[in-house]
Amino acid sequence: MDTPKPDRCIACTTCTVVCPVAQATPEFLGPRMIGPAHERFRLLGLGEDKSLHYCSNCKNCDISCPYDVPISTFIMRARAEESKARRFPLRDWLLAHAELLDRWMRVIPAGLKNMGMSLPPVRMLLGALGVSGRMPLPAFARKTFRRQFAALPQPQGLPRKVVFFPGCFVDLYDPECGKDLVRVLNRAGYEVLLPPFVCCGLPQVANGFWEDARGNARTNLQELQKWKSAGIPVLTGCTSCSLMFKDDYRQYFPELLPESASPALADACEFLLECMDRGELVLPEPGAASRSLSVVYHAPCHLRAQGMGLPGLELLRRIPGVSVSNANAGCCGISGSYGFKKEKYEISMRVGSRLFEAMRRSGADISASECGTCRVQMRHGGGLEAVHPISLLLRYFEENGG
Repeated sequence: MDTPKPDRCIACTTCTVVCPVAQATPEFLGPRMIGPAHERFRLLGLGEDKSLHYCSNCKNCDISCPYDVPISTFIMRARAEESKARRFPLRDWLLAHAELLDRWMRVIPAGLKNMGMSLPPVRMLLGALGVSGRMPLPAFARKTFRRQFAALPQPQGLPRKVVFFPGCFVDLYDPECGKDLVRVLNRAGYEVLLPPFVCCGLPQVANGFWEDARGNARTNLQELQKWKSAGIPVLTGCTSCSLMFKDDYRQYFPELLPESASPALADACEFLLECMDRGELVLPEPGAASRSLSVVYHAPCHLRAQGMGLPGLELLRRIPGVSVSNANAGCCGISGSYGFKKEKYEISMRVGSRLFEAMRRSGADISASECGTCRVQMRHGGGLEAVHPISLLLRYFEENGG
């Protein structure tokens, strides 16, 4: 593993000041200490610090570093190295391999799976494994997005094509979000294609299963190259998947990428904004059925880490009748699988408390965010229904005959 050097860190502690986990618990020594500072001890073979496992991989340290030190990369690579020396908990394996678990349990109807997950004996078993009983688990969809997509009608003769990378959350838990994107892209004149991509690998990286993530990255990059070579755009609505392709694959698995390769996926909200600017996607005038709607928007940390602005917020602002406010309240706290872990639940709720308060004070009818697990946390802690911005865009089209 080609580990980056820690000496670019000047110990300014900016990363620790902005770290939401360090602010929420003394159990975490902070990204500087566990990242580049402790890396010097690792290089000397002096062992690991237990605080390593309290990093949520939210990337706020990377966002803030004035010298572009890949702080989170040090921490994630250290987890990977530790996983070679000791067996990680079964709980972490389960949270890291949702796609594989779904394939194993596909013969069980979703209703039975979801009912079973809510039964006290099952929740007790999950609690014994270290899964929090207070964080609601996302419900499995009746059919995965991939299975529903195969039967999803698209208009004939659309002039353009686009490839969609749905990500695990849309595929397993929120296929309606994926179908909303397909319907909006169809309105812009795009036929949507769904190649056999697999999980981006971020859940495996965050939980220490590095080689599993490497295998997924290899599969995805090979598939991506086919479509990029054909000149067909590939996009995703998940900001964590987008970040994994754009930045993390090169940080974690540089041997899989030629130096000149660009593995970035297009952000779905940004792509639709460009469609509007080109005149491919025209919003209809508000009709009699159009409703005014107030929305509070949360920007996922993994979107802000990409330094590309807030296209989801801009998309909402372009919808007639929508009044949108930016919560601007930092990390929601869930960080993928982090908030589902028993020992991390209280930390995740403390981290997200600013967002929950901003949601309550906004007086909004509904909340919006691009990240699926952020939406789970927003419903749980903020008490508002949470949807993807593209779902609200589709709602406007449907209400106004577009």
